[in-house]
Amino acid sequence: MSRNVPLCRVLAGAVLATLFAVRGVAQQPAPAAAPPMSEINKLPDNTGSGSYPALKEEVASLPDHVVYRPRELAALGSQQLGVVAWGNGGCSDDGASTRFHLLELASHGYLVIASGKILSGPGIAPRPAAPPAQPGQLPPSRTKASDLTTAIDWALAENKRAGSAYFGKIDPRKVAVSGFSCGGLQALTAAKDPRVAAVVLQNTGIFIDGPSAIPGMDLKKDALLTLHTPVIYILGGETDIAYKNGMDDFRQIAHVPVAVANLLGAGHGGSYFKPDGGPAASVAVSWLQWQLRGDAEAGKRFAGKDCGLCKDPLWSFDKKRIP
Repeated sequence: MSRNVPLCRVLAGAVLATLFAVRGVAQQPAPAAAPPMSEINKLPDNTGSGSYPALKEEVASLPDHVVYRPRELAALGSQQLGVVAWGNGGCSDDGASTRFHLLELASHGYLVIASGKILSGPGIAPRPAAPPAQPGQLPPSRTKASDLTTAIDWALAENKRAGSAYFGKIDPRKVAVSGFSCGGLQALTAAKDPRVAAVVLQNTGIFIDGPSAIPGMDLKKDALLTLHTPVIYILGGETDIAYKNGMDDFRQIAHVPVAVANLLGAGHGGSYFKPDGGPAASVAVSWLQWQLRGDAEAGKRFAGKDCGLCKDPLWSFDKKRIP
């Protein structure tokens, strides 16, 4: 494939797919095109399929981030929130670009924090001017990996701050990082934080064919050695332009439990724009519930010879260091 294929046509602010283009991908049926962004923007926010209907919001104490959370925090009872810091596709600053997926995670009792502002869908804000690019280069990323660390810092500080809506409601042992495409590399960079206990990397992988063309995102394969927690890659099959990079990451990771789940025929756009984030969001929730909360039922999708994803015709699944 050409290194000039768009990263994801429907993502506002997405950069070119030079980050993930690969050579020699087997010819597969093209994935179904997502609706145009103008149509997606008209759709209301979902509230998720979990026990805690979710909302998204911007908060003054955490600039340049969008917070996804259960609408009624009191409904949590004794259940504490987990935290998921999220990197957007294209490393964009549209913290609502995968809102259906993130609201689904939040509805299962997670405080999900995406970099950026609400720049698509309900509550859309004016888009900031793009930073200048050097001649012959892509523009710099509008977000950075440290934004995920900032999100974790804020959440854990709010957990301790008297008067905070989150005071005592967050379990600091249940912190994850996740992200889509370029944002997945941000999550991989942030995953070395010792507070992180689980990692979900979606439609992403470190370049096989040399460094990224995006300034500041020039990860090399040795970054995989910084992982210290179980990690799952959720990819879109061979039509996903990140497929070969992500599968190569999976092959190279040998020191921590690792799984790779390919949503067959989904392509690079995954299922982000389907109701409640579609099948990929469901797998991400199950991984978080298993890794962070020890949910054995959720773990059955991944563990065992006859695991749920092992038999699911929607998925191709492989794993290492997982029973």
